[in-house]
Amino acid sequence: MNAPLPLHCLPPLRAQTLIQHELLSTLFQPIMRLDKGEIYGHEALVRGPSGSPLEFPDALFAAGRREGLSAELEMHCALQALRDWSAQELPGKLLLNMSASALAHASAPSQWARGLETLRELRIAPSSLVIELTEHERVADIEGLRRTLAGLRQHGVGIALDDFGDGRSSLRLWSEIQPDLVKIDKYFSHDLPAHAEKLQTFRALLQLAETFGAQLVAEGIETAEELRVLRDLGVSHGQGWFLGRPTARGITVPPEPALEVLTSKDIAVLPELRRAAASGVTAERLVLKAPAVAQDCSHEQLYRLFEAHEQLHAVAVIDEAERPVALVDRSQFIARWAKPFFNDLYGRRACTLFANSTPLIVDADTGIEALTSILTSTDQRYLKEGFIITRRGRYLGLGTGEQLVRSVTEARIEAARHANPLTFLPGNIPLSQHIDRLIASGRSFVAAYADLNHFKPFNDEYGYWRGDEMIRLLARVTSSHCDSQRDFVGHVGGDDFVVLFQSEDWERRCEDIVVRFNELARSLFDPEALQAGGILAEDRHGERRFHPCTTLSIGAVRVAPGSLSRPEEVASAAAAAKRHAKHGRLSIYVMEA
Repeated sequence: MNAPLPLHCLPPLRAQTLIQHELLSTLFQPIMRLDKGEIYGHEALVRGPSGSPLEFPDALFAAGRREGLSAELEMHCALQALRDWSAQELPGKLLLNMSASALAHASAPSQWARGLETLRELRIAPSSLVIELTEHERVADIEGLRRTLAGLRQHGVGIALDDFGDGRSSLRLWSEIQPDLVKIDKYFSHDLPAHAEKLQTFRALLQLAETFGAQLVAEGIETAEELRVLRDLGVSHGQGWFLGRPTARGITVPPEPALEVLTSKDIAVLPELRRAAASGVTAERLVLKAPAVAQDCSHEQLYRLFEAHEQLHAVAVIDEAERPVALVDRSQFIARWAKPFFNDLYGRRACTLFANSTPLIVDADTGIEALTSILTSTDQRYLKEGFIITRRGRYLGLGTGEQLVRSVTEARIEAARHANPLTFLPGNIPLSQHIDRLIASGRSFVAAYADLNHFKPFNDEYGYWRGDEMIRLLARVTSSHCDSQRDFVGHVGGDDFVVLFQSEDWERRCEDIVVRFNELARSLFDPEALQAGGILAEDRHGERRFHPCTTLSIGAVRVAPGSLSRPEEVASAAAAAKRHAKHGRLSIYVMEA
């Protein structure tokens, strides 16, 4: 092999020049098994001459396309990676990036025979290779690609789908080629602990991976917190600077900081959506299949329709295209019909004469929460008459105010179990799930139950608005004194909050919460109350008496591994500690589980 020429002796850099003069090199970035804390393998990353315009892959392969050398350049990069890999004797698999077109070229009988010979010369087993399929959007012949991949699999070569989720990836391609690994674009790992929507995406992708028989590789892991969340989600493989940067030599053992995270019993505080989740219920669920009438339907005909369908609360009037134009309320119509001479005067007239020509019309896909404005609108006819439900403008059926109130109430109750609508903190369900994970981790933790003293008199005296402000104050103070990566703050309802501490200094944090809240809560009282040290208000028995200013009590229970086995046991123990704190008029009470 000829020695590479120095850069200053070369003509202006082109992909052909780099191939001809052997100026490409390979860096290896490790991929780890997050479930085992082991090196799974390395991805080969090509580099052009350092400091040159073609040093990095995007510019290099763009030059290759301009010169019509795409397949040749990819083949040369793969060969260079194989040579460099063989020299390093690194553990695990070698992941090679290849496009579908380059793969088809490499799998031609003559090329494949030459490739197998090269592998034998370099003492690399085909089973140690994984082909990462790139440039998903350029796959035109999926059937041909499947045949190519089937041939590779016969020799033990693994298949990976690269950068899934980057906007160019295809769910159909995942389904068609059934890869062993799917690498998830780094966007979804970046700052994952702070983005609940990214976490939900990973959960959905894990379900897809289980369906298709694949394993996920999370790319772009740069922090311990990101790694901990991915580990707890059950993502099996990971790649990123926190696990190892690309180097010419690769690594043989995982980095110590990464191992510390993977072997730690600490669990991640998974991000929750910071708003009450929508129920997913739409207006279609409220549809009552009800007959409609044409615009020329007479009052007499409409009366017979109401007589035949006693359950009808209203009837929609539609035009020839089945678009609703009016709504007739049953009770109002019957009241008019019962008046003397109504039938004689109006019986044969069109029913649109007294109909509501501006009824509420909603599309079937409208969310329940979007319909809550009906409940507070100044025009209460909508609650009484109901509303018309359409699909693409055509009549589908009717909805009633009673149904709407019930559905909105149910949706809000269910949403509050996931996220409290006042503080947007996680509710009972996420709290129970986090306790489950803490128990399963086998580590000790502290469950602290925070509750306000003398809150009811305050709320009764100053009204719900100021009461809500005090609850939001408690949420802010509690959250600000907890480690968002280690401590879970939940709002179980009213003025009751639960904190699940993994922080070693949890007791100091509790003390700081109590002191800070008691200090700030005084600002919500009037000057007269502050001067008196409290307020005169009715107690729970209806008797008017003096109540001190609102303060905070926290009951904490230390939960040792194996001491409690269910979330409800932890909740009961924390509630008991809280009762001790309140009855003893203590700021903080601590007990063992």
